[in-house]
Amino acid sequence: MRGNQICEGVIVMAKKKVSFRFKAPEDSKKVSICGEFTNWEKNLLEMKKVGDNEWIAEIELEPGEYEYKVCVDGVWYNDPNANKQVPNYWGSENSVVIVK
Repeated sequence: MRGNQICEGVIVMAKKKVSFRFKAPEDSKKVSICGEFTNWEKNLLEMKKVGDNEWIAEIELEPGEYEYKVCVDGVWYNDPNANKQVPNYWGSENSVVIVK
């Protein structure tokens, strides 16, 4: 789909490819992105190791703001590369990606 399209009276926004990069601790074995776009499931968007402790994942998202965190071997991290951080229900913060 190119651009926004109207489908039965509903505007369908074109999805955009979003890349996430995260530098995980040296001995990390499993890194994933968890957020509103995965219903906070830990194993739906696993990242791939691409270099020295550097992990990457890509996903297509509609324009909007999405809260997320990075899960490294079961431990939650905020993404220092996020567009912003917002308070969450648990008294910490979630990272936010803004898709335009």
